[in-house]
Amino acid sequence: MPAASTAPPALPLDADGILALAARSMFHLFSSVSQGMFLVDRGGRIVWVNEGYRRFLPALGFSSIDQFMGHMVEDVIPNTQMRRVLETGEPILVDLLTNKAGTFVVSRIPLREEREGSAGEVIGAIGIVLFDQPETTLQPLISKFALLQRDLDDARRELASQRNNPLYQHAPDGQRRSKYTFASFIGSSPAAVEVKRHARRAAQSASPVLLLGETGTGKELLAHAIHASSARAKGQFVSVNIAAVPDTLLEAEFFGFSPGAFTGADRKGREGKFKLADGGSLFLDEIGDMPLGLQAKLLRALQEGEIEPLGSNKLVPFDARVIAATSRDLPELVRRGQFREDLYYRLNVLPLRVPPLRERRADIPALVEALGEDMALRSGEAPPELTPDALALLAGQHWRGNIRELRNVLEQVTMRSDSQRIDAVQLERILREAGLEQIELPAMLQNAHDADEEAALLRPLAQQVAELERKAIAAALASTGGNKLATARLLGISRATLYERMTSQEP
Repeated sequence: MPAASTAPPALPLDADGILALAARSMFHLFSSVSQGMFLVDRGGRIVWVNEGYRRFLPALGFSSIDQFMGHMVEDVIPNTQMRRVLETGEPILVDLLTNKAGTFVVSRIPLREEREGSAGEVIGAIGIVLFDQPETTLQPLISKFALLQRDLDDARRELASQRNNPLYQHAPDGQRRSKYTFASFIGSSPAAVEVKRHARRAAQSASPVLLLGETGTGKELLAHAIHASSARAKGQFVSVNIAAVPDTLLEAEFFGFSPGAFTGADRKGREGKFKLADGGSLFLDEIGDMPLGLQAKLLRALQEGEIEPLGSNKLVPFDARVIAATSRDLPELVRRGQFREDLYYRLNVLPLRVPPLRERRADIPALVEALGEDMALRSGEAPPELTPDALALLAGQHWRGNIRELRNVLEQVTMRSDSQRIDAVQLERILREAGLEQIELPAMLQNAHDADEEAALLRPLAQQVAELERKAIAAALASTGGNKLATARLLGISRATLYERMTSQEP
């Protein structure tokens, strides 16, 4: 009996043709379903661009594809990694690219010449834009990643607090690190996307940043994210809440003190927050509460780049990027003489207004999911499940305390409810018992006095919200000529969410 052959089975005669057809099919598929695609040759020169990429050209400074063609890729697409792909021959399959055209999820794949028996030389590369609005398209994934990141950061901080070795305080892992990234700022509403866009741009600058907004809107989170995305990310992130430190201790907290500077002072002296933040970022929270006497010293430190510790005649240089935040009206404080005008202009180089929750109500479902999962991770219990009518009820609140108040409401709801699933009736009862119910209706409805309008107000809130949603979608569709993608962008939701809402509204 002849021995069994170990040779691989022969390929069909038309195998090469099938492979070529598959390659062409995949190329056409990517070209049609991607947001944009282009090719570069082995030298990095752009040799082909599909129609989908055309819409990014104005932001890159080009009015047509013909103008764009022929340029070296790094000269026309800031922050591209195509050159690395050409040099290493290794693909970069999923990556975030941010430049003046926006933030994109991209893939970069090398193209090789055909060579039998081995990989051929790289003769070019293909760039594919998979998503052009990652905050909207990938929001569920980003939200879950942010929760995992916060949980990991909490575990690291807890582990650090349990280490008693004094040498640990001087180790790299013992440094003050930023706790959050831009992925931690949950929301895909136009207001949320806009503030994140401006914050990302601020992160690339070395100028002071001034975060303005009501309490509980996420100013500190954005300060952490700006530091984490900046060139100083490897440095320390040092935070001072000015409102929480007595006025008499603020100067020592800021600038430090020399040995024996005052009665009870540490014999070794101590470095202040400015020096600790050297090479990193210094976050001054509630800057509007700083006493006038200290404002002059802060201004001088920012202008000169040096500080003078208490009890010392020696000037100490520092290099820290200042990020300030306040919930107070600084221009009004300047007019009253309670805040130095020169310090205000020194800090107000890159102002960022963080929107209150009532201006981004569309983000409430995502925030509820993220906050609920975070609560579950900390407590070990299942997160609350709110029905659509319960979420509509939350959307009608004033939210004076913004996201911090929303978290408090969810915690109270979780503790007061006997079931994991919570509907509008249960939520309304819990809000009333806790003294938190504060329904906010549109001004046109608040001013209605005739019987028909009063009767309309007596309908369930979920019905009113659904009706407003239908009108908003219809108006957006009309303004975009029925373009679903443009409509979704106008409403600040994903295309999938738009199709889901339109389907649910069909009779």
